[in-house]
Amino acid sequence: MLSISPPLRAIALMVAATLVFVINDTFLKLATEGLPPFQSLFLRGVMAAICCLPLVLLTGNGRHMALAVDKWVLLRNGLELLAILCFIVALANMPIADITALSQTAPLLLIIGVALVYREKIGPLRIVLIIVGFGGALMVAQPSGGSISPYAVLGFGTALGQALRDMASRKVAAHVPGLIVALSAILVVMVGALGMHLIFEDWVAPAGRDLLLLLASGFFLTLGHLCIFLAFRVGEARAIAPLYYLFSVWALISGAVVFGTIPTPIAFVGIFLILCSGVLVVVLDERRRRIGIVA
Repeated sequence: MLSISPPLRAIALMVAATLVFVINDTFLKLATEGLPPFQSLFLRGVMAAICCLPLVLLTGNGRHMALAVDKWVLLRNGLELLAILCFIVALANMPIADITALSQTAPLLLIIGVALVYREKIGPLRIVLIIVGFGGALMVAQPSGGSISPYAVLGFGTALGQALRDMASRKVAAHVPGLIVALSAILVVMVGALGMHLIFEDWVAPAGRDLLLLLASGFFLTLGHLCIFLAFRVGEARAIAPLYYLFSVWALISGAVVFGTIPTPIAFVGIFLILCSGVLVVVLDERRRRIGIVA
């Protein structure tokens, strides 16, 4: 029987995670064609909770359920809520490839945030890569008439929320299971989306198609969290972190195949610059880590 080594298994799981997360976003975007964005997000949360809770119990993590309301877990997931509220409105009004690319500037913002808060040195090469990445993001946003689309601004808001979330994640204790954090995130986003819906939207009776789309979105969201959880359990972060940028590749394919939207040549160049700068930052961080260990 063919045996797959843990590193290869981790890579396969990370590739699968990026794919199923984009499938989740695709179904969610399709649902927003018939339902308001925040209502779609709330109903997706209900479906995801239905899928995720049994998974938490089957994996034996039910005994850790109280950790879902740990203060650092809640802070982390509150920032996740901020990112997703921006994302869902932008997703409903922008090509999926564009909003995905803009959100992938989050690691670059994270570097800046860590440097400001934890006084970590950035270094001239990483500064150049950050500038290149944000230059690519502006090419994706494509400001016209001196202004950027408000939905592109929400894309940058998504990235900022994700960067702050990842900074807060550093404070989450190592013994908190990833699936508990995921379930907590699903519930926090669900409740937050319901609040935004009640304030800004009118309820629209969902059709059967809408519910099926949201059930599929919730299922793939849960599956994505599971793949991420398993990827980081069986593999090393340095080997799989660059694969994070596959989100943009899958989003390009989804946009072309499902929605018939292809980025403009300028946006293509911008997406390429974001991918290159992000991957190179990850590679540089790993090289610096290794040098530090040797020293």
